[in-house]
Amino acid sequence: MTSPTPLSIGCLLFPGFQALDVFGPLDALNVLSYTTPLTLSIIGASLSPISTHPASQPTAIGQTIVPTHTFSSAPPLDVLLIPGGYGTRGSPPGLEEAIDFIRSRFPELKYMITVCTGSRLAARAGVLDGLRATTNKRAWLDTREMAPGVKWVAHARWVVDGKCWTSAGVSAGIDVVLAWVEEVYGREKAGEVAGVMEYERHEDSRWDPFAVANGLPVDE
Repeated sequence: MTSPTPLSIGCLLFPGFQALDVFGPLDALNVLSYTTPLTLSIIGASLSPISTHPASQPTAIGQTIVPTHTFSSAPPLDVLLIPGGYGTRGSPPGLEEAIDFIRSRFPELKYMITVCTGSRLAARAGVLDGLRATTNKRAWLDTREMAPGVKWVAHARWVVDGKCWTSAGVSAGIDVVLAWVEEVYGREKAGEVAGVMEYERHEDSRWDPFAVANGLPVDE
C-alpha cells in the first residue's frame, strides 16, 4: 500500500507514561525516517518536561521527555501514537486534556496506534466503542470493566480494526509499529527497520503468551 509522505506523526504524553511504550515505537520510526520522510510531534499539556515517574510508585526512578507541542498547538496529524503506563489510571495532571485531544483529533487521523494501556485512554475518549481492541493483559479485567462498549480481544499481540491499531503491553508496541510499517510501506521496509534495530519481530498478531500467563479465557 502506498502512503502519501511525509506522514505527520504525533506522540501523546502524560505524567507516568511507560518508557518503552514510547521509546520502542519511536526508535522504529526514527529508523524508518532514515529513508522515508516523516514528521514527528511530541505532544503534552504544556511544554514542560513530562516524566515517566508514576505517582503511585514513590520509590521508582524515571526519565523525562520535553514536548515539542501542546494539545492546543499540535499540527494536523496523520498518525497518533498513544502510550500506556501507570499514568493512565487515576487523574494525573493533563490526563483529561489528553483524552479530550484524542477525541477531538480522531476524525482527522489516518491511523491511531495505542500501546499497552494507552487503549484505556482511547476507550475513555469513546473512539473504540464497537471496535475490536486489545491491551496489557495484567490490566485486562479492569480495562474490560471500564469500557464494556469495546470488543476486547484477550489473545492478541495487537489488533487492527479500521484505522485503530491497539497492542498488548509495553514491548508489543514495537511489534504493532513494525506491523504498521509493513502495512503502509511494505514488508521489505519493515524488515529493514527491524534489522537495523536488531529486533526479532513477532509477526503473528494472535501470539500472546501473556494472555495465557494471566489466565485469560480464549476469545469467543
